[in-house]
Amino acid sequence: MIFGMWDEVLFHLGPIPVDHLVVTEWVLIALIGTIAYLATRNMQLVPRGLQNAFEAIIIWTYDFFTQLMDKEHVAKKWAPLLTAFFLFILFSNYSGLIPGAANIPGYQPPTSNWNVTMTLALITFFSVHIAGFSEHGGGYFRHFVSPNPAFLPLNLIEEIAHPLSLTVRLFGNIFGEEMVIAFLLFLAPFIIPSAMMGLSLLLGAIQAIVFTILSASYIAASTGEAH
Repeated sequence: MIFGMWDEVLFHLGPIPVDHLVVTEWVLIALIGTIAYLATRNMQLVPRGLQNAFEAIIIWTYDFFTQLMDKEHVAKKWAPLLTAFFLFILFSNYSGLIPGAANIPGYQPPTSNWNVTMTLALITFFSVHIAGFSEHGGGYFRHFVSPNPAFLPLNLIEEIAHPLSLTVRLFGNIFGEEMVIAFLLFLAPFIIPSAMMGLSLLLGAIQAIVFTILSASYIAASTGEAH
């Protein structure tokens, strides 16, 4: 992997430069969208094949990531976002394990770039407050001065800390993993990296689950009765 070429511009869309990272994201989004389309274009009452597999993923993500939410209507409303988070992060993490990917100039898994993880974290940040306001109206903002107006600065710091921690956690783990694999690939091209890549399959899934379940817990907290 040639780390110095991460920001190399491939082409421009008008005045907007498009680099390898953006193209990789487009490919992953297109891949997820294509799988979703193929799985749902001819829905059957008794699912089979790709429809059955896709429905299993949707049901699992709904059950797993929304179990923190006490209100069913909130869970149903935000389950699509949480499922999208999980699938995009999982595909992004695993894209670094594609054979030969490390030798593609400028290529990197999107989640190993802090711009991508920060964007995902900001989506969570705004979703949390939109969910809280939708559920509680103007009364939602009372939690910023709870239990006492003197706690306003601390409560604001806590809100800022949520997207920051999501950004750093996902970026740090995936970037560090990519660096280790690239270094070991240089030292022992066929032995050590194979074991690391096997471990990466597990870690990639864990990081996708952790980010999504934290996002779910923040949404659950903002929509809960405590607010």
